[in-house]
Amino acid sequence: MSRIVGIDLGTTNSLVAYVDEKTGLPRVIPDRDGRALLPSVVAFTPDGVLVGEPAKRQLVRRPETTVYSVKRLMGRGYEDVKDELCYLPFKVHPCEGIVKIEIGDREVTPPEVSAIVLRSLKERAEAWFDEPVEKAVVTVPAYFNDSQRQATKDAGRIAGLDVVRIVNEPTAASLAYGLHRLKDGVVAVYDLGGGTFDVSILRVKDGVFEVLATNGNTHLGGDDFDRAIVLWLLDDIRETHGVYLGRDNEAMQELRLAAEAAKIRLSGEERTTLTIPFDAFTYHRDIARADVERLIDRLVESTLAPCRVALADAGLAPSDVGEVVLVGGSTRVPLVRRRVQEVFGRTPHSQLNPDEVVALGAAVQAHILAGGITNLLLLDVTPLSLGIETLGGIVSVLIPRNTTIPTSAREMFTTSVDGQTVVDLHVVQGERELARDCRSLARFELSGVDPMPAGLPKIEVTFLIDANGILQVAARELRTGKTAAIEVKPTYGLSDADVARMVEESFAYAEADVEARLLIEARNEADTVLTHVARALRQGGGLVTAEERERIDAALAELRRARATDVRDLIHEKTTALNRATEHLAEVMMDAALKGALGSKRAAEIIESQ
Repeated sequence: MSRIVGIDLGTTNSLVAYVDEKTGLPRVIPDRDGRALLPSVVAFTPDGVLVGEPAKRQLVRRPETTVYSVKRLMGRGYEDVKDELCYLPFKVHPCEGIVKIEIGDREVTPPEVSAIVLRSLKERAEAWFDEPVEKAVVTVPAYFNDSQRQATKDAGRIAGLDVVRIVNEPTAASLAYGLHRLKDGVVAVYDLGGGTFDVSILRVKDGVFEVLATNGNTHLGGDDFDRAIVLWLLDDIRETHGVYLGRDNEAMQELRLAAEAAKIRLSGEERTTLTIPFDAFTYHRDIARADVERLIDRLVESTLAPCRVALADAGLAPSDVGEVVLVGGSTRVPLVRRRVQEVFGRTPHSQLNPDEVVALGAAVQAHILAGGITNLLLLDVTPLSLGIETLGGIVSVLIPRNTTIPTSAREMFTTSVDGQTVVDLHVVQGERELARDCRSLARFELSGVDPMPAGLPKIEVTFLIDANGILQVAARELRTGKTAAIEVKPTYGLSDADVARMVEESFAYAEADVEARLLIEARNEADTVLTHVARALRQGGGLVTAEERERIDAALAELRRARATDVRDLIHEKTTALNRATEHLAEVMMDAALKGALGSKRAAEIIESQ
């Protein structure tokens, strides 16, 4: 079979992985700079579209046109997400059951934005293998509903990828660990990422991974930890400087990035210091790990109830769980690890990189589908109950939540009105008793039923869920043999024609988009070097000879002239030349800084005194 890669399409970061044929082990594919993680950030600039690290650098400069955490918007309507839109710097509008993101004078959908991230991962894999990559296994949170899963498949299609399987993230993580160390028993997978939380209880026996139960919150993750810290910092800035920055988009992005960096540092240190320069003042703040733990304690606590529910659904006690696996970058937070240990009564495992484990598991699933592994079997579950609306608006459940898939179910129904010739079938998803409180998935009609007294027709309804969690519903009147069927592809706002148009556009503009991105990246790199060199000359220009200073000034001028052109290779050449011209300056500044440190003086004082 053709090559299939595994992709973790994350809220904060995304990755692509494959199974190395020589070792049989999954590996993450790095970018050309050796970075495994691709930030799930897309920036729409006047010169073109950026993705990943270059886009992340636009968060402060152009927050209104830089989209992040788009996974939270995938396959969801405006009513689902309206409460959190105040936290996003870009504008989001309702549109026929979905949301659209306003970018200047155009609008884009969440699947289009996700497709840009997926396309970048596709290009990374193609460069690695030096061959086209057209198929992928893509992971989603276990609690993603049908609309969110379909939106993910559409994003893949727009990116030029055939998404051959959608896999729950905790299930993928179990595969990654299963290759190395799991024995028969019960495993809990606690997955806390940037924007979503899942917990799954799995049984492992003779190479078969079966999900017994799953639970979680599609709206909770490390982003919420960052938000809690930002709100605290906003209050502190108002107290210390008398300024409220909550309505300043650029300042809010600075604070968000600083809060994330502080959280990361405090996972390994007890204290850290924030220094954030704003236009009117520079903000300094010492932060202790205890401060952050106090701020996020309620959020961490809210992940524990789903753990207990999942255990109850599986009919298990914490003592029945043999091992606990941590997944997601947010599980590096010490408070999270302590709380998880308290709930399950055992130290959680985190041997594999929690940022990479889902992508590694997706690669294993891809390898299975490609025929590379034959002694592993993965059984997943449907996250929510599926049923039919019956008389009085009651839901008749055909497939309960946590049912292992693929699966099918049949149930007999009849008419409620004499002489009824058409039966309206309403398919719903959810755990509520009334259809109005559940999510409507589809409606279709079974027509041509012979007119009979109410209760006489026998209508057999069949639900069939395939391995991707896509539902097919069929109805048949047994007396007449009349049938009707529908594949439940949730209509969340993008029609097949919309997706086809987006696919065509992605191909039509692919070459131009790549060129535009490379030019923007070259210009951004030049801007970064220009800024750093200008600062270095201000601080340590007196540490080099006049002749060397002239060479640096000349290289600066050449890069500025190249930066104004559209010639990418020239910009890159002049950037490299300026870097080389300033190597000695960097060395003498480092020497001065070390001398200052040894003399108990600040490096800046030493440099400025030259």
